Amino acid sequence: MKILVVGSGGREHAIVTSIAKSPKVDKIYCAPGNAGIADLAELVPLKAMDFEGLAAFAEEQKIDLTVIGMDDPLVGGIVDVFEAKGLKVFGPRKNAAILEGSKAFSKDLMKKYNIPSAAYEVMHSPEEAKAYLEKATFPIVLKADGLALGKGVLICNTLEEALDGVQELMVDKKFGDSGNQIVIEEFMTGREVSVLSFVDGKTIRIMTSAQDHKRAGDGDTGLNTGGMGTFSPSPFYTKEVDEFCKKYIYQKTVDAMAAEGRPFCGIIFFGLMLTGNGPKVLEYNARFGDPEAQVVLPRMKNDIVDVMEACVNGTLDQVELEFEDNAAVCVVLASDGYPSSYEKGIPIYGCETFKDKDGYYCFHAGTARNEEGVLVTNGGRVLGITAKGNDLKEARANAYAATEWVTFANKYLRHDIGKAIDEA
Repeated sequence: MKILVVGSGGREHAIVTSIAKSPKVDKIYCAPGNAGIADLAELVPLKAMDFEGLAAFAEEQKIDLTVIGMDDPLVGGIVDVFEAKGLKVFGPRKNAAILEGSKAFSKDLMKKYNIPSAAYEVMHSPEEAKAYLEKATFPIVLKADGLALGKGVLICNTLEEALDGVQELMVDKKFGDSGNQIVIEEFMTGREVSVLSFVDGKTIRIMTSAQDHKRAGDGDTGLNTGGMGTFSPSPFYTKEVDEFCKKYIYQKTVDAMAAEGRPFCGIIFFGLMLTGNGPKVLEYNARFGDPEAQVVLPRMKNDIVDVMEACVNGTLDQVELEFEDNAAVCVVLASDGYPSSYEKGIPIYGCETFKDKDGYYCFHAGTARNEEGVLVTNGGRVLGITAKGNDLKEARANAYAATEWVTFANKYLRHDIGKAIDEA
């Protein structure tokens, strides 16, 4: 088989790494990819939003399956373009990717189908939002309706903070049109857990759990980022939580989308809050999480190509997912200053150390080769250092030890990824 993966981050490197293990696969392409992915796939100089260019490439190269890693092309309708040309593609169509593309849509869906989530209201103008907040209780959560690189969520402890948030999202348009409308949501407390799943439109298969760390600084301080690290499985995702979610959240979401005439095929990422009143949905994503994919996929026993084909062919009911009885931790090495301003083009040393280390992974996120062929930084999140272990504590120790193998001048990392493990 020939497979094309669309994307350029750590998530796509993890996907390509899993695909490369499949005996079915002869050739992998990645558009646009990065310097790490280039070790496993041929890079294609096409942007993820160049739908026609990507489809034409898939036709020319007789690609057997295209895997869409990123949210923007999915929400933009890349799957529809590929399907219209008779090309096999893994990911939800535009009318299903709205599950991630619009917070208002997903909240309304959960309300309509009685899927547990926080109470909310949708605001269509700054004036409407400000009037609502004048009477609200705090803390409260503001969410940009559309895609915002995982950063369009503001937790506001006071009215002043909330009014500033409305200004930022709806007036200053920090995230562009994503802030044309916002969701104002009750603030929930509890443990956050991420659960990824494969879906074929009617059947859902749950992957192992994970937990992300969004804030830039130790102790969950600083600005929201795309994710500074993650671990899998979550010790807080108990058998009781799993049973509740299977009964009231997972299949109900798939059935709700089908009932709305939006059958979902691909990955549904469930962001959950384990509240005192039971698990509730924080958010949906329509693709693998980043960096959740970096700890979930290395633990999956199944041939990922078999599972993806089953989703596309509608035969997922014949697949049982299997995961290793171990743990994995990913620590993101970022450029100092991320997510605000940071330098690029800084040489990176030590990535080759991982090539002969079983159970250790160096997933590239923001990397490139300069004109001299030297590996350099090319983004805020540079590398995802992932390690497995017999349990979470061992995996965490292994991952942090492995972060020392890599150096670059403005290297920055959190030192408390997975610290919650000690409290479990």
